[in-house]
Amino acid sequence: MNPPAMPRLRSGAAIAPAPMPPPSAVGWLKPLRNWPQALLEMLEQEPAVVRILVTQVLGSAPREAGVCMLVDREQFKGTIGGGQFEWQAMAAARMLLSAGEPAARMQRIVLAADVAQCCGGVVELWMQRYTRAERAVLRSMIDAARRGSAVLISTITAANADHQDVHHQIVSAAREHAEADLMLRTPRHQSPPRVSVSAAGEPTTLMERLDDALPALWLYGAGHVGQALARIVAELPLELTWIDPRAQLFPATIPDSVCVVHTLDPVSSVATAAAGARFVVLTHSHALDYALCRAILLRGDFASLGLIGSNSKGARFRSRLARDGVSAERIARLQCPISAGSIASKWPAAIAVAVAFDLLRDIGCEAVQAQARVPSPAAAETCAGVDCASCRAPGGYVADGNVVDGNAVDGK
Repeated sequence: MNPPAMPRLRSGAAIAPAPMPPPSAVGWLKPLRNWPQALLEMLEQEPAVVRILVTQVLGSAPREAGVCMLVDREQFKGTIGGGQFEWQAMAAARMLLSAGEPAARMQRIVLAADVAQCCGGVVELWMQRYTRAERAVLRSMIDAARRGSAVLISTITAANADHQDVHHQIVSAAREHAEADLMLRTPRHQSPPRVSVSAAGEPTTLMERLDDALPALWLYGAGHVGQALARIVAELPLELTWIDPRAQLFPATIPDSVCVVHTLDPVSSVATAAAGARFVVLTHSHALDYALCRAILLRGDFASLGLIGSNSKGARFRSRLARDGVSAERIARLQCPISAGSIASKWPAAIAVAVAFDLLRDIGCEAVQAQARVPSPAAAETCAGVDCASCRAPGGYVADGNVVDGNAVDGK
């Protein structure tokens, strides 16, 4: 028996804006890093929470596929783009909080026609209700992501004619599941969520990666600039490791996204960083700065190395590195002054903003270059029997070779 069709809100249907939470209930608005953990925490206070996931974007949109947010009766965490688009999505999600509503729903929003946003694109959303009964599977998701690459498969099932459930399967081993295996073998940044459909054209299964391979940044120094940079990076899609021998300088409250390392021998920690990590050195000691830079350059397998200081400091370090036998090719990779010429201000937070900008710019450029080097796979290899962007017609899903739900998607 086929699973029941998920109700789909008609494109253009009027949805009242979601009520604004009271001021006391609103914290800092920021994206989610670990949605299963955040969902677990929300379920400690609420009996049910709805997750809104962007599964596909066609054209221009506020956020990319794979981002999500959590919504309960009054509060929310994360963002899928803000504005009227987000408010309408939240209003639709809150309809699912009632136990009498479907456990999951798919919604397509045409930004221009539905919410009067001039992005002009189309966003597809998977909305799913989680209750306290799912706490065990959420913990399993967290554990699987910590161990490495993992895929979550969420499938709509029917307990009876009037009731709908979502069954979860976590796949982390190769050859355990054909479609999940393909997703596991694909680089993380090339693995957006995939929604498969029934013969009737209704979404029935969601596949998504649980692990989040963010670029690694190792920050040495907890002084004024180090603290300013750590505050900014904690909000960015980076995995921050923060090292300093002076434990008393670390703030009392550290975000969960930041790994703090207090060691009296910071240089020895360089060897523990993963290959491809980025390093920023801005300690209180020129001697320690030099020892760190030398150790990083001798490794050679890093993505970038930035050192705080003046032009004269950079020249002195390069000269000394050459005398110490470091090759000219590796010395050339040392950037000092860090973010040279980006800003004139020496205010710590201003320096931190410039460094963060340079990091994001370089990461973005490298991602574009890497994408250009990857050959386009054949359609059969890409899809593996799962409906995805490469085999979906501009007007809707593809099921049994036929286009269904063929609404116009250009916003006109």
